[in-house]
Amino acid sequence: LDFFGVNIYTGVKVGVDKDGRAVDMKEKDGYPRTAFYWPLTPEALYWGPRFYYERYKKPIIITENGMSSIDWVSLDGQVHDPQRIDFLERYLRELKRAAEEGIDIRGYFHWSIMDNFEWAQGYLERFGLVYVDYGSGERILKDSAYWYRELINTNGRKL
Repeated sequence: LDFFGVNIYTGVKVGVDKDGRAVDMKEKDGYPRTAFYWPLTPEALYWGPRFYYERYKKPIIITENGMSSIDWVSLDGQVHDPQRIDFLERYLRELKRAAEEGIDIRGYFHWSIMDNFEWAQGYLERFGLVYVDYGSGERILKDSAYWYRELINTNGRKL
């Protein structure tokens, strides 16, 4: 095994039952939520890679991370998605923290580059940095795409 590729979107609270087994605490209260009610748990992008790295000593690649939202084209012809920028900033700060603490992070892939068909929700949820008009095929870079480009150009210094 050369590396671990993991998809990380959100975390879960884990406790221990009376027999010492891990159990999902099912507690999601107190966390901000996406438009589709996913809890925002940016620390998952710290603890997830840390767990795998400490246990297996293999480099980590985040193969999927992102959030769905209800996006639309504004009257100015742009797609403003401050919630996605906030999500990315929170999560990537935690990934940066992991790397700064010595976790061997080799890559990060945002899901998704453009809006797409999702198996669970079809075209309803939009994950992309690029808005897709499903009728015409037109594509519009969302504000988050410009933010992400700047993040890449500065090698994450703005986090």
